[in-house]
Amino acid sequence: MNGTKTNNRKKIVIVFFSIMAVMLGLAGRLVYLMVFCSEHYSGMARELHERERDIKAARGKILDRNGKELASNRSVCTISVIHSQIKDGEKVIEALSKELDMPPEDVRKRVEKVSAIERVKSNVPKETGDKIRDYKLEGVKVDEDYKRYYLYDSLASKVLGFTGSDNQGIIGLEVIYDEKLKGTNGKILTLADAKGVELKDAGETRRNPVDGNNLRISLDYNIQMYAQQAAEKAMQKKEADSVSVLIMKPSNGEILAMVNLPEFNLNEPYTLPEGVSAKSPEKKQELLNQMWRNGCINDTYEPGSTFKVITASAALEAGVVHLSDNFYCPGYKLVEDRRIRCARTSGHGAQTFAQGLQNSCNPVFIELGMRLGADQFYDYFKQFGLLAKTGIDLPGEARTIMHEKKNIGQVELATVSFGQSFQVTPIQLASTISSLINGGKRVTPHFGMQVEDQEQNVIEKFDFKPKNRIVSKQTSDTMRELLEQVVSVGGGNKAYIEGYRIGGKTATSQTLPRSAHRYISSFMCFAPVEDPKVLCLVIINNPTGVYYGGTIAAPVAKELFLNILPYLGIEKTAAIKDLNKEQEKE
Repeated sequence: MNGTKTNNRKKIVIVFFSIMAVMLGLAGRLVYLMVFCSEHYSGMARELHERERDIKAARGKILDRNGKELASNRSVCTISVIHSQIKDGEKVIEALSKELDMPPEDVRKRVEKVSAIERVKSNVPKETGDKIRDYKLEGVKVDEDYKRYYLYDSLASKVLGFTGSDNQGIIGLEVIYDEKLKGTNGKILTLADAKGVELKDAGETRRNPVDGNNLRISLDYNIQMYAQQAAEKAMQKKEADSVSVLIMKPSNGEILAMVNLPEFNLNEPYTLPEGVSAKSPEKKQELLNQMWRNGCINDTYEPGSTFKVITASAALEAGVVHLSDNFYCPGYKLVEDRRIRCARTSGHGAQTFAQGLQNSCNPVFIELGMRLGADQFYDYFKQFGLLAKTGIDLPGEARTIMHEKKNIGQVELATVSFGQSFQVTPIQLASTISSLINGGKRVTPHFGMQVEDQEQNVIEKFDFKPKNRIVSKQTSDTMRELLEQVVSVGGGNKAYIEGYRIGGKTATSQTLPRSAHRYISSFMCFAPVEDPKVLCLVIINNPTGVYYGGTIAAPVAKELFLNILPYLGIEKTAAIKDLNKEQEKE
């Protein structure tokens, strides 16, 4: 009996101390949660009752090399509704439908949707946002926002690019330098009760946005305008499919202008050109992608005779040709079983190397290709940087389309030597020729110069210094003088400007298939010859009527240089020396 009582007492003591242990544990846990974790759980509770709205950061501006604004921002508003706070839904629907010019049924869907916050419309003009504020509608929020604005509509549209509704870059420099331009959005935090109704006495917490930095680029607004106007004139006169103009500094690769006609309106980037329509969203997107395409970067073409600058440079560098060498052109060149014609079918007859370049004589350059041989020619192709991308700071750069080394036979070698049977981008051709005439240093074409804050303090400078030497200074000097003769007395004479030492090269090439008889007329030139400050490449795609580069593209370049050279402060010089006359004296 006593034993039973003792056992019961032990059980009671065990249960008592067990309960006490549990109570002490719970008390300790409660103290831990209330004291040591109070901040964490207060934050979680606050988050359950907080509603947040973004405050958009202003995107940084894009400035030309002289500080002129090309891309900026306009104040707009985002209109949103909070379902739980709306007192008079019909009044809200009526007011928003009227002011936002939206169908009532579309507004109703958003107003009646049960969600924490529902966006009705973004990029609303500030004046409209102010009108909606004046209604003082409960449950309607009007937040300040920014919309990207391009001050000159279509100017350099395929270079600058544009942003989407979230202010994120889509194409062009806007996407490449998005991280530098976009800034950091802020927040508006408000407290709401369990039903989602904002607590009026709780106020709101704001985390201010950090605006993006400005981007200064090498493009010159005035030179871009000169180039665009000249391109538009040429396109209209020749009824061409497209016209591209590329202007850069050969010494360091800075691009002063890049025109790709037809351009598009950056402030309405999703509007197709007049007269163009699409029957499906997929077709429209395809047409938009084509409209946004930058031909200087994204497309390749057969360069034709402008490539003879590269063949001549390789031959001089390899020592397989000298200025004193003589050639004979009967109007064609036999290569294996092919008769490859010269542009002048009656032939140029006897001529020097310099005259062969002036006449753009195919047989002369086929001979140079043969002297180099396939292996050596391919090696120079690689040495000059033609097999790699240029590294330009724009998206979607295409690569050179070239035969594999093992597949270059005598016929392929012959056609490559005068610029056919392979394709390059215009930016690759311009960059390579720049490198061959600037003393021999390979340059990286680019737009980005530096990042600045809103007070114009420099935050970061971009480094695009010239790279390795690709030809000797002697070869570079010789090529400049040879190309000067092309303009002064050769096929590029329609670009001659008295008092200026200009070097250049004409080209006329065909697109595939050859039977379509579609031509690309182009002209490359630079000045001054003794120290090139500017290089220009003009490409006219599928002109009507006369299609020779020296006839229709060279005058466009001349018109540009008549404006650009004085603008850049390049002064006229003395008379040009004639290499041929000097050789005759020798």
